[in-house]
Amino acid sequence: MSRVIDPHIHLFNLKEGQYTWLQEGNEPNWPNKATIHRDYIEGDLKLNPPAALEGFVHIEAGFDNDEPWRELAWLEEHCQLPFKSIAYGNIEAETFSEQLEELSKFGSLVGIRFILDQNAANLLSNRIVKQNLSMLADKGLLFEAQLPLSDPLAVDALSSIMAGLPQLKVVINHTGSPDKLSENWMNSIMRLAHHPECFIKCSGWEMFNPDWDTLSIKPMISFAIRQFGLARVMLASNFPVSELSCSYAELWQRYLEEMKWKGFEKDMLVYENAKRIYQFD
Repeated sequence: MSRVIDPHIHLFNLKEGQYTWLQEGNEPNWPNKATIHRDYIEGDLKLNPPAALEGFVHIEAGFDNDEPWRELAWLEEHCQLPFKSIAYGNIEAETFSEQLEELSKFGSLVGIRFILDQNAANLLSNRIVKQNLSMLADKGLLFEAQLPLSDPLAVDALSSIMAGLPQLKVVINHTGSPDKLSENWMNSIMRLAHHPECFIKCSGWEMFNPDWDTLSIKPMISFAIRQFGLARVMLASNFPVSELSCSYAELWQRYLEEMKWKGFEKDMLVYENAKRIYQFD
């Protein structure tokens, strides 16, 4: 049996949540985005034996950015598998501490995501943002950093923050958004790997290449492992956005069977690292 903790999934409740990014005409402008404009629940996370899903990390999905704790309340009411939550938190806001206080009432909370993307360099140089990330560090909460590692200025800013806050745990989302091996991306990976509390999730391939296969992504995963070390790299799905390329079961079949990891490598990449980093009991 291959045990899996998926460290990057989204569930949708369209009746109660907002999800403005899913609506037609709003970014991101992915082909076939309309096909995932529906409810997704825990029961949709189906793997084929011998793979077994033993837990997941739910990443905020734009349920309600004004009252992000509503998403956690919905998840904690409906989910049965062991799971942890990465909530939305407005790290630009001077009211971030009040938001964090509300979110901290939920037992599944382990961190915050605020999508940086192309504005990463400016945001990570902002005084209020730095103060709020310091608050996260003090509380032992993770910061999920979604940004393009091809942007050297953004990586400079993130690296500077981690140097000044060595206790801040940062998880790079979606392998730093590469579509291929590039000099800037590789330089950024090497630089961020020097920070011992920086981790990386390999996922989101469908956002850059809907026809991805294991041959196209293995070089990027292997490079990340060589730099970060096996214990700081995780394989993840990005479900249900991943379904723009293949089914959930097929994605994990590619990871678990086609990539030919050694037994201990596989266990760390798909289970042990996520269990430790996201503080599963």
